[in-house]
This record gives sequence, C-alpha cells and structure tokens, in this order.
Amino acid sequence: MKLSPLALTLTLLPVGQLLADTFERDQALKLPDVLITANRQVEARNDSSAANTVFTREDIDRLQPSSITELLKRVPGVQVAQTGGLGSLPGVYIRGTQSAQSLVLVDGQRIGNSTSGDSNLQHINIEQVERVEVLRGSRSVLYGSDAIGGVIQIFTRRGGEQGLQPRMHVGFGSNQTWERSLGLSGGDEKTRFNLGASLNETAGINRTHESYPSDSDHDEYRNQSISLSLSHALTDDLEIGANVLDNRGKSEFDNPFGRFEPDTFESVQQQPYSDFEVSSVSSYVDARVNNAWKTRVEFGHSENREKTLDKLSDERSVFNTYRDSVNWQNDLTLTERNSLILGGDWYEDRINSSTPFDEDSRWNRAAFFQHHYQADSFSTELGLRRDQNQQFGGQNSWSGTFTLPLNPDNVVLLTYSEGFRAPTFNDLYYPDFSNPDLKPETSKNYELQWRSQLTETSRLETSLYRIDLEDAIIFGSNSQPENVASARINGFEAALKQELFGWQSNLGIAFIDPRDRDTGHTLARRARRTLSLDLDRQFDRLGLGATWQAVSSSYDDLNNQQPLSGYGLLGLRSSWELNREIKLEMKLDNLLDKSYSRALYSHEASQYGYREEGRAWLFGVTWTPEI
Repeated sequence: MKLSPLALTLTLLPVGQLLADTFERDQALKLPDVLITANRQVEARNDSSAANTVFTREDIDRLQPSSITELLKRVPGVQVAQTGGLGSLPGVYIRGTQSAQSLVLVDGQRIGNSTSGDSNLQHINIEQVERVEVLRGSRSVLYGSDAIGGVIQIFTRRGGEQGLQPRMHVGFGSNQTWERSLGLSGGDEKTRFNLGASLNETAGINRTHESYPSDSDHDEYRNQSISLSLSHALTDDLEIGANVLDNRGKSEFDNPFGRFEPDTFESVQQQPYSDFEVSSVSSYVDARVNNAWKTRVEFGHSENREKTLDKLSDERSVFNTYRDSVNWQNDLTLTERNSLILGGDWYEDRINSSTPFDEDSRWNRAAFFQHHYQADSFSTELGLRRDQNQQFGGQNSWSGTFTLPLNPDNVVLLTYSEGFRAPTFNDLYYPDFSNPDLKPETSKNYELQWRSQLTETSRLETSLYRIDLEDAIIFGSNSQPENVASARINGFEAALKQELFGWQSNLGIAFIDPRDRDTGHTLARRARRTLSLDLDRQFDRLGLGATWQAVSSSYDDLNNQQPLSGYGLLGLRSSWELNREIKLEMKLDNLLDKSYSRALYSHEASQYGYREEGRAWLFGVTWTPEI
C-alpha cells in the first residue's frame, strides 16, 4: 500500500500531536488507524472502547463498491437485506437489531427518517464519500436515541494536499448502468475545500418474481448528487467549516399487492415510483481554548423528502421530514491520567405529509459526560447521558468499559452499555396503524472484546456480546404496533486482517442467536452465520481482487414459517494504472449468477419475493489530471 507524503507524515505522528494540528479532522479522515465517531473526537482506533470497522477513500477505490450498503456487507456482525437491486430499500441489521435501532450520521448529522425510521442509505452516492465508520454496540451515552445496535457515520469527500486536484470518473455496465462524476479539491495553509457532483443511472431489474403484469418491467433508478466541504483556519487554535450533501432522483419499484380500490374491494395493478431527496447541511466552530480544553459546536439541518406516484393513476403521497440540531462538546484534559467529555445535544423533528398525523413535531434535548482514566496497568471509561424528550420525558443511559492490556500485543475490554429508541411518528400517529401509547424501546448490552496483534502483518479483533431488548415494538394481530416483545441476542464476531505473500486479506465472520424471549422464535430476517472475505494484491500497475460473501438461512416472519435460503456470492475486480493520471477499473459481481430472494410476502395464497441482481459487470475510467 502506497502512502502519500501527507499520510506517511501523519502516520508517524502520535495522536496527541495530530489533535493539536490545524485541519485535524480533514487529515484524520484519510487515515485507517484513527477513529472519530466513537467519542466525537480524533483518537487512535486501538484506544477506542467500541468494536469498529473503518473504510477510507483508499479502501473504497480498491473495493469498488456501487453503494454504501455494498460496503457495509463486509462488516462483521452487519447484515444487509435488499429488496431488489440498486436503489432499493435495504434492511441493515447491526448485531441482530433492526434498521431503526441503529443510528446513521452524515458529517455528524442524523439523517434518519422520523416517520419510518429508515435512513435511506441506498440513495447516498458512494462517489461523494470520503470515509465510513461503523461502530457495533450501543453508543447511546454520546448519541442518545436509535444507537442500540450501533452507529454508522458517513463523511463526505474532503480536500487533500495543497494545490488543486481535479478528478473525473465514467463507468458503464450491465442493465444499462452509467456512473458519471466530477470533482475538484484543494487548499492551502488556511483553507481547504472539496466540490463534487455525480449522476448514476440504471435500467435496473424486475424486482419481483410473481406479481401483476404491470410489475414485470425493469425498475429504473436515477440518482444525482452534489457535495461540498469547506474549512478555514482563522488562527492556529480556531477553525470554522461547513459540509453539504444532497442526493435526489427517481426510483421505480414493484408493489406485488397492487393498489386497494375501496369501491370494488379489489386490488388494482400499479407502476409506482418515487421522487426522493436526502440531504444534510452542517457547520461547525472548532476551538482550542487552552492546552487542557478543546470545544466544538455543530449546527445541522437534514431532510428526507419522498413523493410516491403511480404511472397508472393519479395517486400520489408525500412524506417529508426535517430535522434541525445543535451539538456542543467539550474535551477536557483534567490531569495526566484523567480526561472528560462534557456536552449537550438538541434536535427537533418536523413532518409535512399528505397523510394527516395527530402530532407533526417534537424536540429532544440532552446532556452527557464521559470520563476516562488511564492507570499504569489498566484504563476505565464511564459515561452518563440524560435525554429529555418532549413526548416521553426523561431517559438515562449508562455505559462503562474496563480495559486490561495483557501485554503490548493483546488487550481485553469488558463493556456494559445501555440504549434506547423513541418510537417513530409512524409508530405513534399513522392513521389506523399506530399506537400513541407506545413506550421507548430499551436495551442492555454486555460485551467482551479481545484485540491481538498476532504478527507484524496480522491483526485479530473479536467480540462476544449479549443484548437484552425490552419493550420492543412489533405489529400485533390488529396491525398496530405494541410494546410486547422482549428479545435476547447472543453473538460472536471476529475480524482478521493479514498480509501474506503480497496478498492483503480481510476476513469477517459473525455468529448470532437472535430470539424472541416470549416465543423462542428466531427474529425475522436475521441470518445466524455470515462471512465476508476480501483478497487484494497490487502488481506494480495492476491490481487484482476478489470478494466472497456467505449468508446462512433465516426466516421472513416472526412465527418462523417462511424460510429464506442462504446464499454465497463471488465477485472479482481489477484495476490498471495506464499512467499517473488515468486508471481503468473492472468488476464482476455475483460471478456464479446466483438467484436468491431476500424478502417474501404472502398474499391470497401466493408468495411474492423480491429478487436480487444476478451476474453484473461494470467498467470504469478515472482521470485525475495533474495541475
């Protein structure tokens, strides 16, 4: 792996020195061995108490994923269930928890839809992404609601070294898929910026196996995206900046049940599609007050807009959600051995929908602290957060970690953490399918980690954990959500990174036992075993790589009556650097053309499944001219 002069210099710096540098986050975002999301500050990955996985821009270019969800499939303990190819709504299960039970951030801002709880990860264009960090395990002490299963944070592209660096990418592939993007980044000693734009289109696939004739067409998808990041150092100790990400487009999909016609009590065929927009805007002021006190204030605004229409009728629906937020965090070095994170959060959700809701807004405010103590032979971390929700009142969340280094190459961590999730507006107020008396879901998490530097080129990270979930929200027999379920999730996951004979390998495995404690049934759509293996090697200008992903069988329903078969997928990729400016890329996904369904629904004695894309290829050219 080649490092730029900047990356090499930063790698050799201690983290303390990195924290003192101007543009610390912009620099840290390009490094694989640091972490930001766990404590909302730059720290070494090895020093974090959170089980984590990091993808830098270099990793993204090497792996050539077409989407964020394709990248997440490589994370041990994370399962992704699509509903029909590129642009389809994914279910993202971190350690067996539901999509709505994990928090998704873009540049520090929540982007989850406050009506459905989905984060619309499928619409975030991978070309506009600098880095993805995935934390496994509850982080509610620092982030509050929704962080039961973990946290996914996406950072938009950043400016690099001094000068201007333009880039252009064009790709063409199967199913009439096109990728086009342009970007320009640069900076000097005081100011850095990045501006990018992209347009992705595909004719798509027919997402359903059996449905109305109108659903037999291919479902097109179009996504246009822009991103902007700007940071300016007013002094050596004061920095301001802003980040913008906007994704919008059109997504066709299938509705195997058709549209219910109240006058005839019959289902009518549809050709539905949605116009979507997922956007996030944030700004910040970052200041070092003195050697012991650093403070950061962030202001954010995010939107999820969706208008659903039908080519065969005038039917339309609108679900738009908006969120404003403010975060203030202070990092204090109390003594040589004691440090403290102290801060507060505020955010407000609002809804504008064609469907009437009894309530269309609510706020949440919180205060939190986390203390870290470093002794000679161990360290501790203790945190507390108090959330005050406009609707649900107060909620406390605790966490604690004990870290014991066995020797310089082996560390053991024991963690207890609590989490909670406030019900969504759909859960509470959607007409005829809601329950305004719902309580927040809560969790208790127990985890044992072992991290080992086996050899100079081999590293192993393992986690053994248990999650106890109470007041889980499920839909009862009356088609209304209820706080009736309690779940227990036991799991083990391991990540092995190794270099052997010039090949870089990344292996991730996970075993989980997710059960409804009342019925003993396995939780729906959770596979008990998953595996992901990436192999890559660089031969001078030629890069070769392969990916193998395997997912065991699962069930599509709470009663475990509808099995979903397991599957294995093989992908190949390559790249060729023609010169310092032009690189050719080629990838072949699902090489064995496996046919598999990820979701089944019963309707009038028939079953409808959402199929995934078969064998698919993509060829691309990336041009980075030197100026």
